[in-house]
Amino acid sequence: MALHIVTGAGSTGIATARLLADRGERVRVVTRRGTGPEHPLVERVAADVTDPDTLAGLLDGARTLYNCAAPPYDQWRTAFPPLAASLLAAAERTGTDYVMLGNAYGYGLPHGPFTPGLPMAPVSDKGRVRAAMWEDALAAHEAGRVRVAEVRASDFLAADAISLFCLMVAPAARTGGAAVYPGGLDAPQSWSYTGDVARTLVAVGDAHDRDEVWGRAWHVPSSVSTVRDLAARVAKAAGAAQPELTRMTADQLAAAAAADSIMGEVAEMEYLYDDAFLLDASETERVLGVAATDFDAVVREVAGAAAGE
Repeated sequence: MALHIVTGAGSTGIATARLLADRGERVRVVTRRGTGPEHPLVERVAADVTDPDTLAGLLDGARTLYNCAAPPYDQWRTAFPPLAASLLAAAERTGTDYVMLGNAYGYGLPHGPFTPGLPMAPVSDKGRVRAAMWEDALAAHEAGRVRVAEVRASDFLAADAISLFCLMVAPAARTGGAAVYPGGLDAPQSWSYTGDVARTLVAVGDAHDRDEVWGRAWHVPSSVSTVRDLAARVAKAAGAAQPELTRMTADQLAAAAAADSIMGEVAEMEYLYDDAFLLDASETERVLGVAATDFDAVVREVAGAAAGE
């Protein structure tokens, strides 16, 4: 059995660890508090992953490092660069294949479906952080110091996912209540099911003997819906009345930002939700054989989250 390292135990890290362990692989999940899924093949380790020496020791003998860790949203500018540097340094020292979980922030403004070969053109601080992380990793790959690839997802969707929709709209949709959303309600968007994120990460890691898979980005196969339609579908699946949705006004968003530092980070990303924001994952489907989970099944999972179904 190969050994795989998963850093981070949020919804994507847990899904990735479980996917690997369920097929008989050994998994070491590394988080600051030693959290992670309970499984006979999962070892949970408490460690500071920003310490490259400690992390390199934990990578000893591992085939693949999957990074699903991220600092709190309001700490990306200061906390993400040292985290990314530590992960990259540890992978370089140990020769471990490195699969990064990223997103589409680095592409900048929407201008048609994003393809994974597009250059980085960030227009936000968080986009610049993401772009720099990838560019540093790609430079190390091209210099022959490490094998790296990045899996890019759109907004997460799942019963346990952390995203604006899951936090701010899904609870109201499950009960037929009212919700406000800090973005457009009627622009089509790609929604990445966290199980599909895990399957894409693992599909890249499985291609350890295919050099053409490395040194590039891959998009998570995702479903497309507007926020309004997604909320309506969740309500219908939950047997609830249709929710009342409104877009946050600038004043409402400013008040939310003043009260909560996480909401304070939303304003610079509003551009994501005003126009179609779509990921083209056709290469992932064709080359890696990963397809999006049936959207109705994902909606049913989100609809049943409150009841623990």
